Amino acid sequence: MTMNDETNDKRSDTAIGSGPGAHSTQNAPGGDAATATLLACFEEAAGAFVSGEGLSRALGMSRTAVWKRIRRLEEEGYVFESAPRLGYKLVRVPDKYRLDVLMPLLADTMFGRQLQLYDVVESTQNAAHEALLAGAPEGALVLAETQSAGRGRFGRAWFSPPGKGIYLSFLLRPNVPLAVAPQMTLLIAVALCRAIRKETVANATIKWPNDILVDGKKICGILVETMLEADVVKAMIAGVGVTANVRADELPEELADRVTSLLEATGAPVSRESIVVAFLKQFDWLYEVYRKEGFGPVRTLWEALSSTLHGRVRISTPQGFAEGVAEGITEEGALLVRDDDGHVRAMYSGDLAVPPTTA
Repeated sequence: MTMNDETNDKRSDTAIGSGPGAHSTQNAPGGDAATATLLACFEEAAGAFVSGEGLSRALGMSRTAVWKRIRRLEEEGYVFESAPRLGYKLVRVPDKYRLDVLMPLLADTMFGRQLQLYDVVESTQNAAHEALLAGAPEGALVLAETQSAGRGRFGRAWFSPPGKGIYLSFLLRPNVPLAVAPQMTLLIAVALCRAIRKETVANATIKWPNDILVDGKKICGILVETMLEADVVKAMIAGVGVTANVRADELPEELADRVTSLLEATGAPVSRESIVVAFLKQFDWLYEVYRKEGFGPVRTLWEALSSTLHGRVRISTPQGFAEGVAEGITEEGALLVRDDDGHVRAMYSGDLAVPPTTA
């Protein structure tokens, strides 16, 4: 999620406007009308086999050309079954976001105003930054099937396999003092944790400051970038990454011992669309509560969902580290850590780890 030029972005679906009537366009899978006709044939068959001869006649091309288009669709995630004398049967379609599903469900939220949906983007953060510079409204949303150069906090690369994770960023204009900026990461974490618990059986918890865990392993990360005028936060770009339908054997070796997915945690694939909608609705509600009532209600919810509080922690920062017991969070969103001498430090950012226990 860098701020570089996105010359390689490929936007397959877009919706820009106001409410469910926003203009949208969608490219056919496989890239041409013939492939769209091919998929229509399988849709009409409703799970039955379609003969190669019938497909050849419907598309006006040779059976070899039909076979090549089926192979191309398989590369995009479609699954077919073939049998002699029967032809082909469409078994499964790829899990791809659909504007016609998302836009109506978000119409009554701040996210129903502007949505950009990409097949491939260098970074959803970059795309949201471009939207900010173009004057996009609060709630402008960027969603991608994959990122070619996604990143998390401290510039770390973010694993973004196509169609198997949630990669989104959105624009906020909170107009709050810089001192309370850490509150937003905690608010996002609460909304995301509640959405995952609502839509799956995963017992998600929050690890300060920006991770969601299941069974002690990370499934989500949050990145919030701020734009300041003097000491006031005029805009924020909030990025969220969720490892959704990734198998354990698909994780990079360096992540396997500390990262899991919702698929692995629940034993079944999850609906990315359902989680996206649930998260954005939770955030929309909680953000309104935050603006009306302050950080107090968010703080209460965060503490109830936290896996950090009351345990021993070690927090690394560029200035050194702090170790002790996590006792709570301040009104500004900082973590309170009491060291072995009884001194309490407020930690506003850093890398948190659980230190090894000694016998």
